[in-house]
Amino acid sequence: MTDGAAQGGVVGGDGLLVVRCQLGEREAFRELVALWHPRLWRYVRSMVSSPHLADDLAQEAWVAVVRGLPRLRQPERFAPWLFTIVRRTVTDHLRQTCKAPETAMEEAATVVADDELGSVLTMMQIEAGLTALPPSEREVLILFHLEDLPLASCAEVLGVPAGTVKSRLYRARRMLRNYLAEKGYEA
Repeated sequence: MTDGAAQGGVVGGDGLLVVRCQLGEREAFRELVALWHPRLWRYVRSMVSSPHLADDLAQEAWVAVVRGLPRLRQPERFAPWLFTIVRRTVTDHLRQTCKAPETAMEEAATVVADDELGSVLTMMQIEAGLTALPPSEREVLILFHLEDLPLASCAEVLGVPAGTVKSRLYRARRMLRNYLAEKGYEA
């Protein structure tokens, strides 16, 4: 395992790509966007109700990345840094448009909560379960399972200790299972 991967950093040498971007290589930035945009967009889309809104917020996040990239001092920490920016972008939008925090993130999320559920339940059933979760539990499932961020990176993005991420994951999985069981989708 590389040092970057061991520290929850970028997988596959993206740190070098980030440095190339910081040096002003336009092609490197195109590569970075091509590599990370699908994951960024998927995260945003799972947090908002519309693909068009997800497009707008993803673009807004990339603008913030362009502005902040020269100040990123640890290129190997790009993934948590990126998702922190994206999370702020989504949160700012939701604060501006929604009043009730429980309804602020209603959407059709696409995440498999864990392998057992994924193999037995359809994505529509899981999506329905995710919409029933509180935003903090839904978000931790998306970051950990859909975006495959390690616990430490999830903690950094969410601004909470790793232990809090673990407890939210446990609670979110339990809540999702209970919801699905109530609807008759036993795993």
